[in-house]
This record gives sequence, C-alpha cells and structure tokens, in this order.
Amino acid sequence: MRLIPALILCAQATLVSAAEPMTGAEFEAYTTGKTLFFANRGEAYGAEIYKENRRVVWSFLDGECKDGYWYDDGPLICFVYEDRPEPQCWTFMKGPRGLTAEFEGEEDGTSLYEAQELNEEMICLGPKIGV
Repeated sequence: MRLIPALILCAQATLVSAAEPMTGAEFEAYTTGKTLFFANRGEAYGAEIYKENRRVVWSFLDGECKDGYWYDDGPLICFVYEDRPEPQCWTFMKGPRGLTAEFEGEEDGTSLYEAQELNEEMICLGPKIGV
C-alpha cells in the first residue's frame, strides 16, 4: 500500500514538470487583482499584490513592502522593484493547485508554489522614520 502514495507523488511531479510556461497574457489574466502567497519547501516565502497595468507590491511577510512592476520576456516573467533595478525573472506554470515558479539565473534556483490557506496576512508598515 505504500506504493500508491509514492505513485501519486511521482504523478504530481510529472504534471508540474510537464506544464507549459505561462505567457505574459495568461499570467496577467490569472494574477491581476489578486494577492498571492508563495511558499518554498513548506514554509511561507512571501506575498505579492498584483495590480492593474502590471504593477506589484512584494513582501517577505516582514512588514516591509516593495513597489515594482513585471514584464514578460519570452517564457519568463521578470520583476523589477524600487530597491532593486536588476530584473528577477521566473518561469511560471499553472497547475491544478495554483501557480508554481522557478527562478532563473541560479544553478539551484528557488522553486516557489502558490500557498493555499497560509494563515498569514500581507501587511505593509509605513516608512521608517528617524535613525
């Protein structure tokens, strides 16, 4: 009976790896107007608010939020944030449980997935004042 859960996990991994990268239009249609929470290896990673005109607000769920925007570059979805002018590009795929994302540009790139029922809230604190 232990074989069945292993087969299910293998089938899920195959489905994710067989998924086609989302186009910019598909990504925009899926994300605009939403706040998505992402996890990595079972741990909360961060959240992003997707606004009109490809504008975003990112947070590592630490109260600090960064404004930015995204654009598509072939199969990649690239993000540029106010404090980081170099683009951070990802390959996004849509699966039965939401989005998965693979970071481009690192040998062992970060893999994220859309978290369900994370019990976290994306809170953006005001600017830091003083020293």
